Amino acid sequence: MNTPELPNSEINLVLSNRKAAYGLTRATQAIPPIPTACLALQPYLKQNPGKTREDYDVEVAKVVLRAKPDIVVLAGWMHILSESFLEVLDGKTKLLGEEDLLVADPIPVINLHPALPGQFDGAGAIERAYEAFAKGEITKSGALIHRVVKVVDRGEPVIVKEIAFVEGESLEEYETRLHKLEHEIIVLGTKKVLDEIKALIVSTLFQRRYHQTESIFRS
Repeated sequence: MNTPELPNSEINLVLSNRKAAYGLTRATQAIPPIPTACLALQPYLKQNPGKTREDYDVEVAKVVLRAKPDIVVLAGWMHILSESFLEVLDGKTKLLGEEDLLVADPIPVINLHPALPGQFDGAGAIERAYEAFAKGEITKSGALIHRVVKVVDRGEPVIVKEIAFVEGESLEEYETRLHKLEHEIIVLGTKKVLDEIKALIVSTLFQRRYHQTESIFRS
């Protein structure tokens, strides 16, 4: 990954539910190119009569698992993922006939949201925050990285950053400043969760070796 904050990490898949998503273009133009995939909801439902939105979410989870990620980062993913997706990533739902996709340890899923915790959940957060500022209701907003749970944008915050509104600033100017902040915290949030995963792995290995050594001395 071409950022000094994540020197030993790599993006092993960019997945979108829109063919025209620029993220897919950036991934294919990267050096070396990053694998991409696209799975849109409506085409999936048309091709699979009788299937539901939850079935689609499970298919999305399968695509993700085949990439064998340590973490899933949602950035600009506008489709609200159901519990069906989360339970596959948590290892709670076993995929029949997909033994190669078994989840040994839960895979964390984090999301970028352009507002402060509990402030403007859901879509249109930037515009709604700007409108609230224009009405004199707020003086600042922000962005956060949070863990994804079944309640939209209500997962545990990982990184939260505030940004003050500027009097006379247009929506476009505010949005530009906010996007710069988003680019910073998505890296910081990813790093924080990956560091937690590494620490957990080290702790688990230490405990296993300790118990093995203890067993040797006892025997």
